[in-house]
Amino acid sequence: MSLPPGFKERYGKIVILIGYVDDTILTDHDNVELEKLKRKLANDFEIKDLGTLKYFIGMEFARFKEGIFVNQHKNVLDLLGETGLLGCKVAKTLIEPNLKL
Repeated sequence: MSLPPGFKERYGKIVILIGYVDDTILTDHDNVELEKLKRKLANDFEIKDLGTLKYFIGMEFARFKEGIFVNQHKNVLDLLGETGLLGCKVAKTLIEPNLKL
């Protein structure tokens, strides 16, 4: 995985681990280091590799050559349902932009 423009590698091998309750994301730019970390984690914890990231804490992820797309459609629908606004009509803005109150 190459770094985006404007970023440079300073510390060598980097593995990123993001955790929330019992969900975890592991990523890096060197599969060798990633596999080492997975083996270490498997020694102490029961883990399951679900492959390429698709969903994480209600967000949908899709990878394209241009980058990673994050979709929170499910979270928005859940919020609208909880607030009773699911069947409401769509409005571009609720208030006039830059309105002085």
